[in-house]
Amino acid sequence: MDKDAARLARLRRSHPMLGDLERRAARRLPRFAYDFIQGGAGDESGLTRNRAALQSVQIVPRYGVNVGAIDTSATLFGHRYAAPVGISPIGFDGIMWPGATRLFAEAAQRATIPYLVGTLATETIETVVSLAPDVTWFQLYPLPAEDHRVSFDLTDRAMRAGAKVLVATLDVPTRTKRPRDLRNGFVMPFRLSAGMLGQMMGALPWSVALARRGRPNFANMLTYSGGGYEPTARFVQQNVGGGFEWEVLARLRDRWTRPMMLKGVMHPADAEKALSLGIDGVVVSNHGGRQFDAAPASVDMLPEIVRVMDGRGVVMLDSGVTGGVDTLRALALGAQGVFAGRAFMLALAALGDIGARHMTDAFMEELRNAMAQSGITGVEQATGLQTRHPGAWTRADFGGPDE
Repeated sequence: MDKDAARLARLRRSHPMLGDLERRAARRLPRFAYDFIQGGAGDESGLTRNRAALQSVQIVPRYGVNVGAIDTSATLFGHRYAAPVGISPIGFDGIMWPGATRLFAEAAQRATIPYLVGTLATETIETVVSLAPDVTWFQLYPLPAEDHRVSFDLTDRAMRAGAKVLVATLDVPTRTKRPRDLRNGFVMPFRLSAGMLGQMMGALPWSVALARRGRPNFANMLTYSGGGYEPTARFVQQNVGGGFEWEVLARLRDRWTRPMMLKGVMHPADAEKALSLGIDGVVVSNHGGRQFDAAPASVDMLPEIVRVMDGRGVVMLDSGVTGGVDTLRALALGAQGVFAGRAFMLALAALGDIGARHMTDAFMEELRNAMAQSGITGVEQATGLQTRHPGAWTRADFGGPDE
């Protein structure tokens, strides 16, 4: 058993819950980094709405079933993964835990689950695919300048590198206000204030990791900014965002020859539009409550979007997912899989470099247990479970006949 495996085995015996990881992360990180993980848009009601909505979904268990052999594996776009759980993209993840992108890639490859690496990750798409050749998906942010010259070039880079799926992000039409970051002075270009330096002095594990790995940067952007931290941060500030228009998405669909999804779909009409462009699936997501605090909880939109998609594309859920029970809830409501970001980031922050491996193990163990408790042995059986979902939006909410 290697050193990390031994540490993980000891950790599992203590059964840390997400709340334990949050408390430990708060002690180990500078406040500005911890708040960046935990913060949301506006009054942060979107964060609490996501969690409350997921927790309200009930599953009626069935017993008397032989659940001695549980299979958590799932097929997404023709590729078999160990579980229908992916690691979400997290922008500038290296400021929350130095080396995060690399650690996520390695953990995902080891566990055989998708890693949806982001445009604003702290390693390049080429490096991530080299670390996780079997499981890397690429999330593309819009860079609208010069008719999306950089957006298209990033798409080509991801294609050449070997990314399995392209996921274009819809839900960033404009920058949003995140009060925690503004109070902390966490803006781009990121500059350390005297107060931040004081926080770092009290966060020794984070500071040691930063000294070992160096200052994080937006690695994918270096090619376009001319290099260096300050020029790259300014490039990101000036160019990333503005949303994807449907015409641009159609051009991306023509350019990308592998499976393509849209992330940030919350309205069934947008799901229908995606299908009309030949896009292969959608991620139902409100950006984890970090863009628009008036948006409904993602899980509450899921059943209606599943109905509209009607098996014509893959549907996945993102925002508020924290473990295997939430994964089973999403599967029971018709999703083919989930993405989770904050839980994986908190695990790194709380546990250091082994955190990503711990969270992949924890998700799969909890999913196996939830499936056994529900009386199913394979993820494809989840849609047969009886659920109660009090917050679900229906066809009638969008002006259609109530079925």
